[in-house]
Amino acid sequence: MSNCKKAIFFTNDVETTSLTNHCLSDETGALVLKEGIPKLLDLYEKYDAKSTFFITGYIAEKYPQIVNLIQKSGHEVACHGYSHESYNAFDVLTYKKQVEHLSKSKKILEDICGQEVISFRAPALRVNEDTPKALIESGFKIDSSIASQRLDMFLSFGSLKKMKWINAPRHGYFTKYDDLSKKGESGVFEIPVISYGIPYIGTFMRISPILTSLVRQIAYWESAITNTKPVFLIHPNELFIEELDKSKFTRRSKNIVKYLLSDVIRHKLKLKNLGDNAVDLLEHQLKFFYSKNYPFSTLKDYYIDYVEEK
Repeated sequence: MSNCKKAIFFTNDVETTSLTNHCLSDETGALVLKEGIPKLLDLYEKYDAKSTFFITGYIAEKYPQIVNLIQKSGHEVACHGYSHESYNAFDVLTYKKQVEHLSKSKKILEDICGQEVISFRAPALRVNEDTPKALIESGFKIDSSIASQRLDMFLSFGSLKKMKWINAPRHGYFTKYDDLSKKGESGVFEIPVISYGIPYIGTFMRISPILTSLVRQIAYWESAITNTKPVFLIHPNELFIEELDKSKFTRRSKNIVKYLLSDVIRHKLKLKNLGDNAVDLLEHQLKFFYSKNYPFSTLKDYYIDYVEEK
């Protein structure tokens, strides 16, 4: 991406989450390896796209072939924490526990790929005031856990803490030592997921392809005018359909409001246009920026170029 004024970043969160059965499942991890990752890699190869894959330490331990496939295809291997369990979310973990999870997952990924891992995205984008310091302590240089101006947080866990994203910068920036959503002097470089109230992510792409096309067009215009680098987020488990097994369903909150919003409504929305429909919709996103001659790059390359230009 060196010295390129415009670029688009397709990023991928790799985990064992079953969208159909609303739980974490090793069987889903097997499908990520056999179906999700190959479909993503084939699409990216078709459009000569390099991408960043945020991988949990757990799925990397269970299926190290996922990391190998991603690395051999020339993409960036990045960290998505160790576990996607809600009780291990970074907005509820202590500083010590965050460092422990980050260091553990970083080592797992680096032992498999043989390269330094410097980029991180928190599971469910949940972070707190200790996360910047924990990232520095663990040797990370890049974070992509903030979705600037995202307004759908009420449907997700940790929603109140995400309200500060409304004022978050839209361009890449170095963060404060106690707040990833604000500019500061820490060594953590934040690359936010693009949003215009509605985030530019696979979930909303499947829920409303028409609205997503509008978000994509606005992202393109903003990029052309202000040199913002759009970041898109998707999961390989959106590209296949699993069999329904209600015995696996997991309720993540005892609070009735949180349960209805995050476990019931959000779950139903997430089931729209899974599988081949999602593959087709993703290709539309890639084809659009490919037709505009936008380079597809990694967050690591963005960071390197930013530092070199400064």
